[in-house]
Amino acid sequence: MRGIAAILFLVLMSGCSAKNFAPVVDIYGQDARQRKVTSGTHHVREGETLYSIAWRYGWDYRELAKANRIPAPFTIYPGQRISLALASSSATAPVTSSKLSSASKPAPAAKPSPAVKPAPKASSTASPAPSSGTPVAGPVTWRWPASGSVVERFSNASSGRKGIAISGRHNSPVVAAADGRVVYRGSGLTGYGNLLIIKHSERWLSAYAHNDKMLVKEGDTVKAGQQVATMGSSGTFRTQLHFEIRKDGKPVDPMQYLPKQ
Repeated sequence: MRGIAAILFLVLMSGCSAKNFAPVVDIYGQDARQRKVTSGTHHVREGETLYSIAWRYGWDYRELAKANRIPAPFTIYPGQRISLALASSSATAPVTSSKLSSASKPAPAAKPSPAVKPAPKASSTASPAPSSGTPVAGPVTWRWPASGSVVERFSNASSGRKGIAISGRHNSPVVAAADGRVVYRGSGLTGYGNLLIIKHSERWLSAYAHNDKMLVKEGDTVKAGQQVATMGSSGTFRTQLHFEIRKDGKPVDPMQYLPKQ
């Protein structure tokens, strides 16, 4: 009996340990996949933007918009269907501002009329003055998004981290790593907790995960070094900042772009 009790205790303890690590499944590339998902359909939920959907499925947001004929400024609505199973002909079809394909039309109940305010949290790029919020073209100058030690590094392995983890104290500052515009603020991506995504140029995006407080909103223009959040432990098991850089929709090693410490 004592032997059985000991075995049961070890099983329970190992189960608790696994549960602690379960929330970071996306960050380790098992759900927010490194390879682009090209099958199925995503139904837009409240709070999502085209950028967060592209991030989830490994797409470049421009490619996903073009394939679904979603014109700039890439406004989407709850109930809308985003196709991930696209024939090459539809993926290369021109984007038109007058019509949306059947794959990208909002569901009838979610389709806004001109006299009705759209459902909450449409794509952040639909700001009244896009020219003031559009990141400038050209190379991106990166800076560290937080002070602290790098406790986990980027990995190309299928189950590896797709960014870096920076340790820190609870509520310590998280700053924008470069000039840009906030294109997602929310907690809808499993494993990222409170997440900010910033667009720096047409090709470059960065993400800041596990925040405690988020101090900017979608559509805000931010400057490099501007505080955008406070460090926390949302969606993870310790206080840390998970920081990602994506180029053309693909995760890249931030250590190759950040200045030497």
